[in-house]
Amino acid sequence: MKQFFGMSQRGNLDEALQGLIHPQFIMLLSNSDQFKEHVAALEQRFPGVPSIGCIGMCYKTHVVEHGVGIIAFTDGVAAVANVLEEASTMPVKYIQRMERDMQALGGSSRDTVCIDFCSGNDACVLTTVDTALRKRGISLVGGTGDQGQVSVNGQVYQDAVAYALVRNQSGRVKTYKENIYHQLGNYRFVASNTDRANYVLGALNGKSAKQVYQDILHVTDEEILTRTFQNPFGKLNGDDTCIISIKEVRGSALACFRQVNDSDVLILLELGDYRAIVQDTIQQICHDFPHRSAIFSVNCLFRYKLFSEQGYMQSYLRDMAALGNHAGFVGYGEHYNNRFVNQSMTCVVFE
Repeated sequence: MKQFFGMSQRGNLDEALQGLIHPQFIMLLSNSDQFKEHVAALEQRFPGVPSIGCIGMCYKTHVVEHGVGIIAFTDGVAAVANVLEEASTMPVKYIQRMERDMQALGGSSRDTVCIDFCSGNDACVLTTVDTALRKRGISLVGGTGDQGQVSVNGQVYQDAVAYALVRNQSGRVKTYKENIYHQLGNYRFVASNTDRANYVLGALNGKSAKQVYQDILHVTDEEILTRTFQNPFGKLNGDDTCIISIKEVRGSALACFRQVNDSDVLILLELGDYRAIVQDTIQQICHDFPHRSAIFSVNCLFRYKLFSEQGYMQSYLRDMAALGNHAGFVGYGEHYNNRFVNQSMTCVVFE
């Protein structure tokens, strides 16, 4: 299979599609002003080709912040795209669509992956989707787009998750998650006074969540929102840690980008040697896949901001480009199988 990347910094879809011939699956990454227009034009240009889209930035060797990007697979891919609606209330109502799509596509954990773009309520959506995917052992990589909108096969949806099942007809697929943080000290907290609907963390070990964070890191209210780049929370999930970014201060509480529940066990994290960690990921991928056709990744907005502030973003994209044909998008939350994480990178590698 082959991966195509086209982009236009000025939002010209024809420019982004230049050179794309006979796509078998298309991902559209557009801006809020032109999204609906781009969705309709893409379907008109390639009618019947499975496609999903969302509002967000994309990248290959450079980042497209406000224009439009196209990531497409050709030459040896079978794909089907569909949507689960009512993501905020009852996505399970539509899960039979995914089950039928898996049946029609065939495939297995060895050669098939699910890629998704979500409008929100990610944790619930991923739990629902996992009930179908795990029956075939199919992995998932995806993320959250902006403005609560996604597209599937030429239609725009709100409050929904767009997904595509992609089968590599010429080799294996494998997903990865990269965490550039590790535990700070021996702090361990039990969450309480949470507001699940609004992702609010009220208390840690019975004390104000904001005050606990400030007492440990010696930061002001204003500094909390930038300090989360260096020190997010982590939720223990077996032997894995799901990163939880802080969104804003709400009185004595902290609003997060990921749901926290009462009695969740949290730890405090600190930024590691991200350059070395990226190289470790690259080496692992090279070890697992001596021959790579494509790499599609999702990088968190906060990783993008951190890497940009540190003058590392362009070097990062060059390092990832050394793997081969690498492209992806900047998400507001990352999906890895049944996990919704923040400040992470997830990717799928095609042999």
